Amino acid sequence: MNANVMDLVIVGAGPAGLAAATEARAWGLSVAVLDEQPATGGQIYRGVEASTTKARSVLGEDYAAGALLTKAFAQSGARHIAGASVWNVGRDLKVNYLSDGTGQVLQARSIILASGAMERPFPIPGWTLPGVMGAGAAQILIKNAGALPSEPVVLAGCGPLLYLLAVQYLQAGVKLKALVHTTRRADYLRAMPYLPSALRGWQDLRKGMRMLQQLRRHNVPVYAGAEAFSVKGDDRAEAFCFVHKGRAHRIETSLVLLHQGVVPNTQISLSLRAKHSWSDTQLCWLPETDDYGQIEDTGIYIAGDSRGIVGAKASAEQGRLAAIGVASKLQFPDKTERKTRERLVRAELRKYLRIRPFLEALYRPMASHRMPADDAVTVCRCEEVTAGQIRKYVEVGCQGPNQTKAFGRCGMGPCQGRLCGLTVTELIAQARDVSPEVVGYYRIRPPIKPVTLGELAG
Repeated sequence: MNANVMDLVIVGAGPAGLAAATEARAWGLSVAVLDEQPATGGQIYRGVEASTTKARSVLGEDYAAGALLTKAFAQSGARHIAGASVWNVGRDLKVNYLSDGTGQVLQARSIILASGAMERPFPIPGWTLPGVMGAGAAQILIKNAGALPSEPVVLAGCGPLLYLLAVQYLQAGVKLKALVHTTRRADYLRAMPYLPSALRGWQDLRKGMRMLQQLRRHNVPVYAGAEAFSVKGDDRAEAFCFVHKGRAHRIETSLVLLHQGVVPNTQISLSLRAKHSWSDTQLCWLPETDDYGQIEDTGIYIAGDSRGIVGAKASAEQGRLAAIGVASKLQFPDKTERKTRERLVRAELRKYLRIRPFLEALYRPMASHRMPADDAVTVCRCEEVTAGQIRKYVEVGCQGPNQTKAFGRCGMGPCQGRLCGLTVTELIAQARDVSPEVVGYYRIRPPIKPVTLGELAG
């Protein structure tokens, strides 16, 4: 075999990528892992190897457990290429990336995409003001630099991460002005049919209950079932406004952290022209794969949250399963040994997935916070396109996201639609009175990350 050809190239060094690499090395495959960050861990376990005892106590035991994955990867013998920005993955199994300002390429026999998730857009009035950011981004600041707010903060939205960050802030001594969430009685009723399965993963439910107890112990004002969110201010955030039990509230604050869940980062799989389907439960696009995560019969696999939101532990098991699929396809493992290992991995995966339907039903983002009714709300931050402009495009014949580029450059900025894509799809579907599946998504083409002509020539 050519020395320049790797049995497996993995994109992403989060839970799925690290577990996949370690598993593949155990079967004897040559492995290279490409990741933009300087150290392994992904977004979930970012900076875990270098974290202090104090940081681990603040971020919690689930974060600290990530050190086991990073340590196993470091000992596996897999090649780790840090600071690598992947801008193209081809069906010819070549991966193009930038490293130190120069273009590089790796040829693989198989590829696993483990590019993780990103925060769901939260287009409400005032969300583009300075002083407003995503809760996930705020958590990354803790992991990267131990950066904490110097003033009381308002957390608003829905989803487990909102409560987790609130507790982490409290443990670090940060004051919370309020936690405002959208979960209502109707959400609990929608989630009830999935509770028996979720109870089999009672450890996760217990963690959630403990977080709520900590909020109560610290006397944090919690507003449940709130709606009509907006941030007020001229040049920066000055107040957070919402409606709770039919009454309007205004909380003076200069820092608002928003969150309504995460969605798969599908930019690479979309650029491969892989088939994606709209998920009515996760409210996003999911790539269609086989049981191992393979796209058609391409030798390209997807694992972890980039395949569908499953959480860190399930992502690691999906990474292992994808690696087993790769090893089997390349005829590395003994068939009996492989089947035994696969049964164990699949059993662990099922265990970690039990709670997902319950969480998806309970923390479903509100339609009004995904598709702003206020026409003045900015949807595409890069090109400053508003919800009203998109509705106008539909009135004059716009059928889908790709056409919005011609009407007003929507989705053509540096983020390439990452921050507006889902909102644009749902807004157009709402205006046309059709399903998002009919509307479709942006046509993603490489380069999926900004590349200069000099880097491309190099």
